[in-house]
Amino acid sequence: MTLSRNEFAVLAVLAQDQRIASQRGLSDACGLSLGTVNKALRSLAERDEVDGYRLTDAGLAALEPYRVKNAIIMAAGLSSRFAPISYEKPKGVLTVRGEVLIERQIRQLKEAGIDDITVVVGYKKEHFFYLDDAFDVSIVVNPEYAERNNNSTLMEVADRLGNTYICSSDDYFTENPFRAYEWKAFYSVQYEAGKTDEWCVEVGAGDRLIDVTIGGRDAWVMMGHAYFDRAFSERFVGFLREDYDKPETAGKLWESVMVDHIDDLDMVVKRYDPSIIFEFDSLDEVRDFDPAFIENVDSRIFDNICSVLECSPADIRDIEPIKQGLTNLSFRFTVAGSPYVYRHPGAGTDAIINRSSEAISQKVAAGLGIDGTFIHEDEREGWKISRFVLDARPLDYRDEEDLALAMGIARKLHESGADSGYAFDIHEDTKKTIALLDAKRRTAFRDFGDLYVLADTLDAMVKADGLAPVLCHNDFYPPNFLVTSNEIDLIDWEYSGMSDYASDLAVFICCSDYTYDEAMHVLEVYFGRPLTQEELFHCVAYICVVSFHWFIWALYQDMCGSPVGELLYLYYKYTKLYGAHAMEMARELKREMA
Repeated sequence: MTLSRNEFAVLAVLAQDQRIASQRGLSDACGLSLGTVNKALRSLAERDEVDGYRLTDAGLAALEPYRVKNAIIMAAGLSSRFAPISYEKPKGVLTVRGEVLIERQIRQLKEAGIDDITVVVGYKKEHFFYLDDAFDVSIVVNPEYAERNNNSTLMEVADRLGNTYICSSDDYFTENPFRAYEWKAFYSVQYEAGKTDEWCVEVGAGDRLIDVTIGGRDAWVMMGHAYFDRAFSERFVGFLREDYDKPETAGKLWESVMVDHIDDLDMVVKRYDPSIIFEFDSLDEVRDFDPAFIENVDSRIFDNICSVLECSPADIRDIEPIKQGLTNLSFRFTVAGSPYVYRHPGAGTDAIINRSSEAISQKVAAGLGIDGTFIHEDEREGWKISRFVLDARPLDYRDEEDLALAMGIARKLHESGADSGYAFDIHEDTKKTIALLDAKRRTAFRDFGDLYVLADTLDAMVKADGLAPVLCHNDFYPPNFLVTSNEIDLIDWEYSGMSDYASDLAVFICCSDYTYDEAMHVLEVYFGRPLTQEELFHCVAYICVVSFHWFIWALYQDMCGSPVGELLYLYYKYTKLYGAHAMEMARELKREMA
């Protein structure tokens, strides 16, 4: 027989606390009025499910369908908003108020009698493996954590969902919110006064969740854990399987999938006092909760900043992730009111970047007045600290003044006579990156082999020109220019080295949306005159070679879990376009020489 909400509340409290010996004590423990408790006790007694204030065997049997069987702790995500600590370790293994977040939550679950606990991991998963032996939990790896949102985590454990708590590894509960029994599926909520960006709930009769909106004012917001009962789990998993392969589902939270089907899912809200559940979306939030956190946190990134800027961890404020980077993780911060940027090397970049050459080039650029942001770079590990330029904008491809400034910087660099001591052969680098690609990404393009032959042929032709290498940036495109009203800085020297001068021109063009004629205009601005046929062939051929290089780079980034979107197609298209023009020019030059 199904229990009413009040009957369940009485039985669950009596099962939990055998010291209760009065209706007043039971009323206080249940949060129900004396009249409501009295009515529930009478109906339970009529069914022999209670004897006074003690549960009978029948009462325990009536509670059994409501027993929480297990818990899923989601720990696969990147926690990108928790930069920079999340660059080094997952948020769930951080120590807050003296306890590791996920360990505290596991202990609270076990205190409630829930021993079947699954931790789903992904990002930096190895940090969680110790929990298997230390707490006797099950570890499940989510292989799709980088490509999908947390809906993939629940799909990975869909067969484990029943009467199940759904938890996040980085929540902190000041009081244990877990219980051995739960009446039905719920999402925990807390009241937030004033304006909020959280997910605000709308409830109907019986506190049933009927709608969710992102952002609002003076609202109950979704905060903390959820609970699925068997009926909810069965229906939700059905909807998740139905929607999973739809392109729009990949980026959704599991909560979004739930909201999409909210009319067909029976879930209530469970209200908590605002002092009980804490979610930390930034370092400043956890610093407010635990003032000692920053001073005690084990972070090499913080140590690096303190050693270079001669400050303490407490001086590092206003941390804000920067999302523009394609190969690295970066964040903005302030020390003593001055803004800075910390660059943390991205996954896999150590295999394709020469950090020593980058550091030498940075110093040359600073000396030439090309990059005034540089402060320090670690040549071995690749982390870097720079000044943050306020109110800067990227270079505008179609602004003639910006174009002239960019080409002037290129000539200044190329004519500097500086030597980084590192020869960067972009096509040889391409070959190395191809060796790192898996077969799936190579075979996804039918003409992959043709593109390689085209770029390889043109690379041999331009090398036959015998031009001496010069110091090049090799990542010479608008986002790496910081333009203000009185200066321009060229930043991000990762790919710098001694190269063909055309490398910088080719990168500039292949990352644009220029037409072919517009690209030819860029070349004339650089030279300050019309190009000879030989110069034109050399540059156009190099645009093909460089476009192919960045096409391969884009495939590698995709393999590393950092897809670059439409740039992949852009590089593919320009490899073919400029390759065709260069081959026609080569044939014309050959005819003229014959």
